[in-house]
Amino acid sequence: MAEHPSEGAVAAMAAVSDIPPLDRLLNADALRAALDTHGRTQVVAALRRDLDAQRQRALAGQLPRNELDAPVVAARVSAALDKAAQPRLRAVYNLTGTVLHTNLGRALLPDEAVASVLRALTTPANLEFDLDTGGRGDRDDLIDELLCELTGAEAATVVNNNAAAVLLMLNALADRREVVVSRGELVEIGGAFRIPDIMKRAGAKLVEVGTTNRTHAADYDNAIGPRTAMLMKVHCSNYAVTGFTKSVGVAEVAALAHAKGLPATVDLGSGTLVDLTQFGLPKEDTVRETIAAGADLVTFSGDKLLGGPQAGLLVGRADLIRKIKKNPLKRALRVSKLTLAALEPVLGLYRAPEFLAQRLTTLRLLTRPQREIQPQAERLRGVLAHAAGASYAVEAVPMFSQIGSGALPVDQLPSWGLAVRYTGSGRPGRHLDKLEAQLRRLPTPVIGRIADDALWLDLRCLEARDEAAFAAQLAESLA
Repeated sequence: MAEHPSEGAVAAMAAVSDIPPLDRLLNADALRAALDTHGRTQVVAALRRDLDAQRQRALAGQLPRNELDAPVVAARVSAALDKAAQPRLRAVYNLTGTVLHTNLGRALLPDEAVASVLRALTTPANLEFDLDTGGRGDRDDLIDELLCELTGAEAATVVNNNAAAVLLMLNALADRREVVVSRGELVEIGGAFRIPDIMKRAGAKLVEVGTTNRTHAADYDNAIGPRTAMLMKVHCSNYAVTGFTKSVGVAEVAALAHAKGLPATVDLGSGTLVDLTQFGLPKEDTVRETIAAGADLVTFSGDKLLGGPQAGLLVGRADLIRKIKKNPLKRALRVSKLTLAALEPVLGLYRAPEFLAQRLTTLRLLTRPQREIQPQAERLRGVLAHAAGASYAVEAVPMFSQIGSGALPVDQLPSWGLAVRYTGSGRPGRHLDKLEAQLRRLPTPVIGRIADDALWLDLRCLEARDEAAFAAQLAESLA
């Protein structure tokens, strides 16, 4: 026989007629704080949504009467409004082991850049105003001298990212003409950036030469014809070709191009302005070296190894840069004053390379020694173990970080961090996923990675100034 609710239970449930009118709730003392914080418009809308939901519950006989009390309704509505008011773009702790993590915003700006952006946000600026003549200026004038000084180029310009820089260069110099590229350099990186597709959108015709693993100088030379606009080399972002391989260096490609009166262009991808080996990092061709080798144009990113804001930088021959700047796409792809405000002080730091490892945030994180990270891991092990609970074992262990964003994809940086393993009953994967989700729900979300039946938290990007705040939010148990 089916059970029926008792008379007391039925009486405890509210009917639709018991739902208080919206005006009465609006005038309740319990909602005064919400009105002061969020405004009448939002509170009214939230109240209507809540009362509609309660009406449906009442019709189904599932609405307890006490859930219609003004303080209870106010708490529910205030919580919903507070949640909706949270910014979608939030600060997180990057413990993935990837320093330049594309999904987490890549390079972090140094203090000098942050101060400059704040100033640009709050005051008028000479974005396109020449203070010397009193006439109209060019926003590129704010950074081109610095870029030329640091790269050895004749001229420079900047657009909103490196994909835009490549697109603009190809459209300005190779529209309805041919561009010769080695088959082994037809890269794809995240976000549907494919060299063949970019060329097609730019109006250029791709001419592939060589094979996936081997390309010779003769391949470039034999491909040059009356419709050839340039010879192009592309940095191998996110992958490395090893084994039985051969590629043609920038100097040799440039010599072949110049012999036929053509420009040689190089998409460096990440792009660095200094020799990274002086900081104990793997070798990466610099922009200056590429220009010195004969490249007529070089494109690279602002928010990768450079350590600045998202931007695409083009440097090289003055006549080619002038042609690029006259292209209508240049205006469509131009950067805002905020990008320029951040970029100029970052470039300025490169004038004093002896201080770069301390002042440039990206380089400071990349060069952080393992011996500095290990004691931090040992300090935090107990804090995380307490938060995770008895079903998890937390160890401080050595691990390897990676640079990220396509830069030096096979090179690793010795690091230290925390490895969390599930020791209870049941499948470890499900429990590790649960813990990883709990860390993501913290006030400042913690982003790690799961691999080999463990949750790995690489501490390379957790600087000393952030350690106390990181530990504080783990004070309460996650279990």
